[in-house]
Amino acid sequence: MEFIADFFVRLLTQFQTPTLGFLIGGMLVAAMGSNLKIPNAVYQFIVFFLLMKIGLKGGIEIREADIAAMALPALFALVLGVSIVLMGSLLFSRLPGINREDGFATAGLFGAVSASTLAAAMVMLEEESIHFEAWVPALYPFMDIPALILAIVLANIHRQKQDDQAINKVDVGSIIKESLQGSALSALLLGLALGLLAKPEPVLASFYDPLFRGFLSILMLVMGMEAYARLNELRKVAHWYAAYAFIAPIVHGLMAFGLGYIAHLWVGFSPGGVILFAVIAASNSDISGPPTLRAGIPSANPSSYIGASTSVGTPVAIAICIPLFIALGERVFPI
Repeated sequence: MEFIADFFVRLLTQFQTPTLGFLIGGMLVAAMGSNLKIPNAVYQFIVFFLLMKIGLKGGIEIREADIAAMALPALFALVLGVSIVLMGSLLFSRLPGINREDGFATAGLFGAVSASTLAAAMVMLEEESIHFEAWVPALYPFMDIPALILAIVLANIHRQKQDDQAINKVDVGSIIKESLQGSALSALLLGLALGLLAKPEPVLASFYDPLFRGFLSILMLVMGMEAYARLNELRKVAHWYAAYAFIAPIVHGLMAFGLGYIAHLWVGFSPGGVILFAVIAASNSDISGPPTLRAGIPSANPSSYIGASTSVGTPVAIAICIPLFIALGERVFPI
């Protein structure tokens, strides 16, 4: 009971934070019919900036980190990405009125990772003075790429069976290449490489750190406007997608929290790292995942998987899952 009370107090407090405030503000502006628009080029730059900063800091941390301690969380991230897609695909196959390929795409998007949610969680943990390993964001591709690959492979197999064709070999290498070339992963991996191999501490301290929260607030504003805009699309498809998008982030985050706790016991994964890992699993891709799935599963309806992710999944991950897992972490660990 005390945990529930703590969660709701934290949830109400979160609505006053700049991160969530700008997300809600964006939804309200869109609901009022405002013509406010953030140019796409500005949006793309902000995403690049945020992920470069996360990557640079992560790469610097990896230089000093125990690689063996990173191996188990990385393995758990891969297992989670695959498991989320398999669970989601099985669930959608049993629900009425669901197109199977739409279900695969939705499961893939929720198995992948949201850069915006990751950035928001890092800021909120820092505001709470909760330490986490800076290399935790480097777990992003271990969950993201396997989830997208598996969703596309399953959709291809299903489509070929429906067409009574022999199952051809799916070009996994091409899918991996497209994923790595996506703007979000490219920026993150570039930052990791520079942080690991160069010495970017001065530019990180003088340029990236001071501007990080300001750019994040603009990203949240854009995400809020996009979330509201996608609601109309989501209404046109089965309501199962909205229900899944609300419940799945919480379930996926709890799965990750459990695995993170095992890593805490076995390799000393920090409590803050466990919380951030849970938020990564609770997130759903809103930047790199949609174009990858559009190309890999062209027959899937974007209104279902992008609508579910953007209009419901991302707000739930940011507004509910982050305070939920911080509250849970404070109960489980002596943070």
